[in-house]
Amino acid sequence: MGRGKIEIKKIENNTNRQVTYSKRRNGIFKKAHELTVLCDAKVSLIMFSNTGKFHEYISPSTTTKKMYDQYQSTVGFDLWSSHYERMKETMKKLKDTNNKLRREIRQRVLGEDFDGLDMNDLTSLEQHMQDSLTLVRERKYHVIKTQTDTCRKRVRNLEQRNGNLRLDYETIHQLDKKYDTGENEGDYESVVAYSNGVSNLYAFCVHPNNIPHGAGYELHDHQHTN
Repeated sequence: MGRGKIEIKKIENNTNRQVTYSKRRNGIFKKAHELTVLCDAKVSLIMFSNTGKFHEYISPSTTTKKMYDQYQSTVGFDLWSSHYERMKETMKKLKDTNNKLRREIRQRVLGEDFDGLDMNDLTSLEQHMQDSLTLVRERKYHVIKTQTDTCRKRVRNLEQRNGNLRLDYETIHQLDKKYDTGENEGDYESVVAYSNGVSNLYAFCVHPNNIPHGAGYELHDHQHTN
């Protein structure tokens, strides 16, 4: 029983379509290779799937460029001329745009190249410059304001730190005076704890006579003068 005839139409199922493309592509490439070997023919195949994937077969004895050149020579048609003309046109447009931008820079920045401008052109140029100046000023004021706010925050932080340091100094100074008079002897541990809570940046100075005998505390690098 032979195979049924397959109707030639687009396969709607995406998966089936891709499988069929892959199988038949390999079959075509196989036939092209056989034709190259059996008949010493030059074969070139270029294929694009519906997803844009590129596949190519070229006879081992030649290259794609050689095939294009031979095709152009045979049919008398230049495949590259139209592409070259499009590239030339694109380059011309880019050069015109570049020259226009350079001229605008000379006019707006250097105040040059005003020849050929009529009243409307000069008025338009003046308006553009005023608009640009407005944007520059707005940016300048924004930067100044930001820097000013930052400096103010730094000053406030420094003032707060200075106030805290002065408060710590006054507190420790009062405690030092209090213990110099010999008051509240025996409260060394509580006072040390309090002073550490006030500030851990200062060394607390205590009169030697206020330290209980045998408490185990030692004073290092401290001299007290009456």
